[in-house]
Amino acid sequence: MIEKKWNWQSTKWPNFTYEAEALERLEREFSHQTGLLQGTVKHISQEDKSILMVELMSSEALKTSAIEGHNLDRESLQSSIRKNLGLGGKQLQSTPEESGISEMMVSLYQRFEEPLNDRQIFDWHEMICRGRRDLEDIGCYRTHEDPMRIVSNRLDKEEVFFEAPPSKGLSAEMKQFINWFNNTAPDQKNALLPLARAGMAHFYFLCIHPFEDGNGRIARAISEKALSQDAGQTSLISISQTIEAKKKDYYSSLQAHNHTCEISAWLNYFGETVIHAQKQTMDLVEFLIQKSKFYDQFDEVMNERQKKIVGRLFGAGRKGFEGGLSAKNYVSITKTSQSTATRDLQDMVAKGILLSAGELKGTRYHLNMAANT
Repeated sequence: MIEKKWNWQSTKWPNFTYEAEALERLEREFSHQTGLLQGTVKHISQEDKSILMVELMSSEALKTSAIEGHNLDRESLQSSIRKNLGLGGKQLQSTPEESGISEMMVSLYQRFEEPLNDRQIFDWHEMICRGRRDLEDIGCYRTHEDPMRIVSNRLDKEEVFFEAPPSKGLSAEMKQFINWFNNTAPDQKNALLPLARAGMAHFYFLCIHPFEDGNGRIARAISEKALSQDAGQTSLISISQTIEAKKKDYYSSLQAHNHTCEISAWLNYFGETVIHAQKQTMDLVEFLIQKSKFYDQFDEVMNERQKKIVGRLFGAGRKGFEGGLSAKNYVSITKTSQSTATRDLQDMVAKGILLSAGELKGTRYHLNMAANT
């Protein structure tokens, strides 16, 4: 049996090919959705724009870490991101990993226009590996002589899914990658369409696998950088949120291309993923617009306790409180009596602020988002 070569061992490496015509529909849809998003975001306040960016960056930080098996705290991430953006607010204690990935998200947000270089990649690696003591090389490309392999977790039979290029040739490989990335930027002679460039950059970087750990998180950051450069502003999506929801599809698509430089199927998967992420952001932006209209309509007819409750409900996001708001929740959040909570809730239902469902102690309340449509 002839052993297959890895794609980086091919004479075609790293000249990836794909069917441009097959990707055209996705490129057009991506461009259309980008225009819609940018236009819709113009209609939200500066405060809501800040909320949007913190939500997107924290979702990306949370999910890009979760893909690699690192479970972080959303509130701590958001607190750290707000601090790094100078937005203030309540400061929570963050772990080194949470503060590091948050710092990376803000760096990506603020410096997307800059050409890619070793120093930026090394900085990102130091950020996401903050607090690690188990890695030999942090903030530099791997140097160990052992093969860099992606293997199964099976104890009875180890399966090698991929083996990356050896450490001794990484500097040359990464120089070639960085030159390719910068030379295919929107204003360059060899410019590529956004989905093709971002998807190819993601795959290309992962094939090189230049670090002991953190390659996936940095590959996804590079994709976001590429999409932001095309849009001329920070990318209004969280790719990782979409990927993490169907993580098996992500790894299967990558593994299917380990022995080839023809990546049409990977780019199609990646393009669909980005467009889905765009639609998720559009839902979030529309939620923020509804929130603004809601306050325009009801802010002056609510007392301070009611405003606090509405703020908590909006803070829970589009899905609201799991199972809905109860009178017991109201008492706990506002530190008021049961009788006052009952009067406040009945008043909010009468004014159309809340909708109620159920009876007696089983009554649950939800924001009436249809009131201002």
